[in-house]
Amino acid sequence: MKLLKQIILICFLTIGFQSVLAQTNTIIDNTEAFTIRGNIRESDTRNPIENADIQVNGGSYTKSSLDGTFRIQVKKGDQIVISHDDFETVYYTIKDNDDITVEVQPIGVNGYVQKIKTKENTFRSSIDSAVFYKKISAEKSIQFITESISKSTSVKENAQSFEVLGDVNMYWKQYDLATTNYRISLKNDSNIDVKLKLAKAYFLNKNYQKSLEIYNDLEDKTLNNWQQIEKHEGLGDVYLEQNKTNQATQSYKQGLKVAEDNKIKPKITDLNSKLGDSYSESGNKTEAESYFTNSINLASKENKAKALEQKIKIADFQNTNRAFDKEIQLRKEIIKDIDAIEKDSVITNESPLTKQKQNYKIGNAYFLKNNLDEAIPYLEESIEEADKKEDLIVKKDATKKLADVFVASGNFEKAKEAFNAYTEAVDQLYIKKEQEISQAARISKSIAEKQNRILSLENDRQLTLSQMQLSDEKNKRQQLIIYSLIGGLFLLVVLAYLMYKYIKQQKLANNLLALKSLRSQMNPHFIFNALNSVNSFIATNDERTANKYLSDFSKLMRAVLENSEEDFIPLQKEIQLIELYTKLEHFRFKDKFDYKISVEETIDIEAYKIPPMLLQPYIENAVWHGLRYKEDKGILDIKICKKQKDQIEITIADNGIGRKKSKALKTENQKKHNSKGLGNIKKRVTILNEMYKDKVDISIEDNQPNADDVGTKVKVTLKKD
Repeated sequence: MKLLKQIILICFLTIGFQSVLAQTNTIIDNTEAFTIRGNIRESDTRNPIENADIQVNGGSYTKSSLDGTFRIQVKKGDQIVISHDDFETVYYTIKDNDDITVEVQPIGVNGYVQKIKTKENTFRSSIDSAVFYKKISAEKSIQFITESISKSTSVKENAQSFEVLGDVNMYWKQYDLATTNYRISLKNDSNIDVKLKLAKAYFLNKNYQKSLEIYNDLEDKTLNNWQQIEKHEGLGDVYLEQNKTNQATQSYKQGLKVAEDNKIKPKITDLNSKLGDSYSESGNKTEAESYFTNSINLASKENKAKALEQKIKIADFQNTNRAFDKEIQLRKEIIKDIDAIEKDSVITNESPLTKQKQNYKIGNAYFLKNNLDEAIPYLEESIEEADKKEDLIVKKDATKKLADVFVASGNFEKAKEAFNAYTEAVDQLYIKKEQEISQAARISKSIAEKQNRILSLENDRQLTLSQMQLSDEKNKRQQLIIYSLIGGLFLLVVLAYLMYKYIKQQKLANNLLALKSLRSQMNPHFIFNALNSVNSFIATNDERTANKYLSDFSKLMRAVLENSEEDFIPLQKEIQLIELYTKLEHFRFKDKFDYKISVEETIDIEAYKIPPMLLQPYIENAVWHGLRYKEDKGILDIKICKKQKDQIEITIADNGIGRKKSKALKTENQKKHNSKGLGNIKKRVTILNEMYKDKVDISIEDNQPNADDVGTKVKVTLKKD
């Protein structure tokens, strides 16, 4: 009896809910580079000062344009030096990302004194407010951008408004809207920095082809040093995402050369780290470790936070290479360093620089080394830290891993406690994620509505300009009506498109939630029957048979769990799963049926995909409701054959008593169970066909209508991707 309890506990731990949640690695860091805009002019006449030299200490360099404006890449704490033959050199320390205005006035025949302002009224103040609220409130930021468009007096200012709007969209991860606004900005005024932002927006929106086109259209000779680095770094990011590691490595090295030639230290560090990623992805461990080591050495000279980020990358690299001792030692050093940087910086739960994450990874490394006693205190410390910081994701992972450790060490009571804590954390996390999804949908809807308002203002402005240009022409009224109709139609099309996209996104989200719910409704009927069989083997002292049966049963459960989060899995995996399942059923009912599974040799089973656990319920019905009640020994025949060029047919046929006789024998509870199982499949297939364009078709009929035992035949038609 004690052995049976242990087996049941292991089974429930094995089929525990596992969710995949993306975690971003961010930290509030004062060294993040950004572009600052500036304007140099006379205080009295308001005339712009052109050809002024603007340089960051030891970094970027540019000149003011004809209208006195400039852009330059800086970090908080940098000092910019503004010099000109006609006024004394200006020194200014960057405190935030607000734009600056440098005002100078005469102090002699050819001299000026200077005064710096960070804000001005009208258009400038609206843009500054929009930038200020960018990370705080998307709604407020877009409201100020709307005001700036109404106050805009030139195409250059209009371009700047849409650039800032694109920046807001980027921060709130509305990448499709960001690309729209950057394109509008470029239509008003061509700007290299905006082109680089547009290329990055396309990359983040997974439109890699468009991103590559923009990056490749930018010629190095037209770019300053920083822009060249951003171009090659961006190209490397796109190629790495496409798994083109050789091209990614080449692009990163080109960017690194420019950074090293011009001593742009932050980018030297970043590109060494990305080269490490690229070589690691291609399997060149030696080169990867060399570049990661370089990035740590360089980052340690900049600031502790950046150095720690690079150390974590190396620790992750050591984990990938199963160098667990090196990984553990490095992560212990990281935990000590985290205490130091927490005094100066605010570390969010999303950052990799949290003690709960590092303790969890140390515990996991000890577990992988099979050093269970060492793993437990680090996992417990991780859970305690996660509780303090309200980090449900790490708490969930750490409690699940702790349960695994206790199971592996044979402490099933502790394993049960840890598993209960894990399920509680999962429930809390699910509620939190639902709230986040709801909030994200609300923000997305609000941004889309305000975007429509801005597009309306832009079209109104365009129509006004058109009206002014046509004011002296005889057909002014007729052309004004035409332009108004075009503008109105354009707005309707944009609104319809945004509404269609919003509805489509909502429908997709609902379908994904429905699929997740249906996948979680795994029928425990087979599990409990299987455990009963094990119990009967134990009762008859047939321990060897029980062990063999339990071993195959655990393989089946592991296969089911590995595929539980996927909409489709390779057909090869599904075949392995049904072979394992049918083997177990035959093991229990050897006297009731024999079975045969055949796959046509011409079929490339790796080229087809199928919803997981689609075939198992039909096989279960064939055994339990058809063959089990047959007087003589039956046959279960499972065939996979080619139907058309890109289409196969899977047939599950039995010569059991048939659906009609089976229905007459069922109890009310059995009827309810069958209805739920087949209904679950129908719902899943309906949703998946809607999402993937009628990929699966299922039909059920009698196998041998003229025989006493008519049997049942299930046909599943599957299309290739």
